[in-house]
Amino acid sequence: MRNAYLTYAAKRLVQAVVVILLAYVFTFVVVSILPGDPVTNVLRNPQNGFTETEIEEIIAAQGLDKPVLIQLSTSLSNFLTGDLGLSMRTNRPVTTLIAEVLLSTLVLASAGLAVALVLALVIAYGTRFLPKRFGQGLLRGFPSLFLSVPNFVIGLVLIHAFGFQLGLFRVIQPDSFWATFFAAIALGIPISAQIAEVLIANLDHESEQEYAAVARSRGIGQMRLFAKHLLKPSSLPVVTVIALTIGELLGGSLITETVFGRNGIGSLVQRSVTTQDLPVLQAVVSLAAVVFVLVNLIADLVYPLLDPRVKLLGAPERRPAAADESSLNVSKVVTS
Repeated sequence: MRNAYLTYAAKRLVQAVVVILLAYVFTFVVVSILPGDPVTNVLRNPQNGFTETEIEEIIAAQGLDKPVLIQLSTSLSNFLTGDLGLSMRTNRPVTTLIAEVLLSTLVLASAGLAVALVLALVIAYGTRFLPKRFGQGLLRGFPSLFLSVPNFVIGLVLIHAFGFQLGLFRVIQPDSFWATFFAAIALGIPISAQIAEVLIANLDHESEQEYAAVARSRGIGQMRLFAKHLLKPSSLPVVTVIALTIGELLGGSLITETVFGRNGIGSLVQRSVTTQDLPVLQAVVSLAAVVFVLVNLIADLVYPLLDPRVKLLGAPERRPAAADESSLNVSKVVTS
C-alpha cells in the first residue's frame, strides 16, 4: 500500500508540474496576442516621461526586440528560477510588486474560505436536525439563493448596511478588522453554497445507513450523532469541492477587493490590464494557476489517506459491498 501511494503521489506531482508549465505557456501566448502595443501604451506615453534612450534600454531588458519563441523560452526559464521580470510601468521587480499586495489577498481569501465552511456546516446541520418546516424547506433553499446572488452585490449591500448605516467600519479603512470581516462574508457566501449542497447530499445518504439507525436506537444525541458518525464520511467529497472552488475563491477576491477598495492582487491586476503591463499580468495569472494546481494536488494526495477505498494507480481495487460497509460502520457505532 505504501509503495502504491508513493507511486501515485509521484505521478500526480509530475502531472501538476506539466499542467503548471502548460498554463504558463498558454498565458504567455494569450497575453502576447492581446490587441494593442504595450511599448506604445506604456513606454511612449508622454505622462511617463521616458526618453528614447530609456525606452530602447527597457525594450532590450524586457527582450521585446527578440522573436516570440525566444521571448517564450527566456520567460519560461526565468519563471522556473523564480525571476518574474520587471514591471514595464514602474520598472520595479514583479516579485516585489506581488509581495506588497499578496498578504492582503491571502488574508481575505482565507477568511472567505473560513466563512464559507462555517456557513456550509451550519446549513447542513440545520437541514438534518431542525424542524422540517425550516430544515427541509427554508435552509435547503439557501444554497440556491447564495449561488444566484453575485458577491459584488452582497458586498455593496454589506457596505451600505454596516458601513454607512451602522458605522461599524469606514470605507476609507478597508484593511480594518470589520471591513475585512464583511469582505470575507461577501466572498464566502457564494462559495458556501457549493460546499453546503455536496455536504447536505452526503448527509442524506449517510443518515439512511444502518449504523445511523443503530446510533439513534442507542439514544445518541443529535450533536454527537452529527459530529461523530455522520460528518466524517460525509465530508470526504467536500475536500474535492473545496479544491475546485479555490479558483473561484481567487477570482471572487479580485472583485471583492475592488468593491471594498482593498489594495490586493485585484487592484494590481486592474492596473496591469489598464496599462498593459505584460510582465505583471502574466506573473499574476501564472501565480493563480500555480495555486490552483497545488491545492488540487494536495486534495488528490490527501483523499486516499482519508478514504482507503480509493484505488491507487494499478493497485487492485478493494471496494467493500454495501452490506459489508454498513456492518463495519454498525460495529464502529456499537463499540463507541
